[in-house]
Amino acid sequence: MIRPGCTLGILGGGQLGRMIAMAAAQLGLRTHIYAPDDNSPAFEVAAECTIAAYEDEANLVRFAKAVDVMTYEFENVPSETAATLSAHTLLAPNAQALAVSQDRFLEKSFIAGLGIDVAPFAAFSDEAELAEALDRIGRPAVLKTRRFGYDGKGQVMVRPDTDPAAAWAEIGRASSIIEGFVPFEREVSVVAARTASGAFAAYDLCANEHRHHILDTTQVPAGVSRETEEQAIRIARSIAEALDYVGVLAVEMFLVTEGSRERLVVNEIAPRVHNSGHWTLGGAVTSQFEQHVRAVCGWPLGSTARLGRVEMKNLIGHDADAWEEILGEPGAHLHLYGKAEARAGRKMGHVTRVFPERN
Repeated sequence: MIRPGCTLGILGGGQLGRMIAMAAAQLGLRTHIYAPDDNSPAFEVAAECTIAAYEDEANLVRFAKAVDVMTYEFENVPSETAATLSAHTLLAPNAQALAVSQDRFLEKSFIAGLGIDVAPFAAFSDEAELAEALDRIGRPAVLKTRRFGYDGKGQVMVRPDTDPAAAWAEIGRASSIIEGFVPFEREVSVVAARTASGAFAAYDLCANEHRHHILDTTQVPAGVSRETEEQAIRIARSIAEALDYVGVLAVEMFLVTEGSRERLVVNEIAPRVHNSGHWTLGGAVTSQFEQHVRAVCGWPLGSTARLGRVEMKNLIGHDADAWEEILGEPGAHLHLYGKAEARAGRKMGHVTRVFPERN
């Protein structure tokens, strides 16, 4: 049994690891961060740190033996790393969730196999297969690498006048998939948690707006019908249960409107705390970070009740320079990630603004 005073191991030292560690400390847990970068922002708030490569088996074993339970802050954990860690301590979420979410073809196939709508898709490995897949799916379409894509990286649009071979070359001719373009009204996501015993709790559906392929703002409520929100939560629960998932996950979806009908198409799964769930830090009774700690430790899940109408805005690059002005705003909750250098496209922090809801 994991109790206060035990040690939570976190693989990855970015801002998500930092916020998980801070939530763990509030619950009386020690944290031990494992990351290769000695400037990792999570190191500043952890009891212990290991600076080593994710492929360093000796250090991984020492790390695993020094903690009571382990989680991760990013999904691209090498499969060999996950296997090494799992052999010595409990890893949550499990290796299956990692394997499914790391490969876009496996992910789409898994979700479609549950009877959940996804965009039409096909995998290809050469130009002939690409041409055949594109003929079948049609244009416009989105060409994506099967692995290692985030914030718009590793993907390119294929429009009616696009040379598909040139588009594939643009993303390095890596093993890829082609997806039919979904004419969505907005992007939405469900952030939810599940424990090993099957307890499940979901936050309210949120609406997300991106700028330059990076999440810009999240708003809750999402402005959809009650039936659509309930369907979104059912989808998230189905995915979590099929993966025997433990921890917080996010399911990103497209909202498609057809006349007066709303339809959801799942885009992807994130097997971790998620940027679109940052609004819960200040905007909900229990933040997604505390909820993740509760779930991986096997503790009761907290309330997901929202504290008002909420907007979360990412602070990208020099947006964070407005920290003093933000601190002066009533109802604003500022979170800076302790990164030394502001760069274009770099997430430096976020601000959550909570507004009273009108009756």
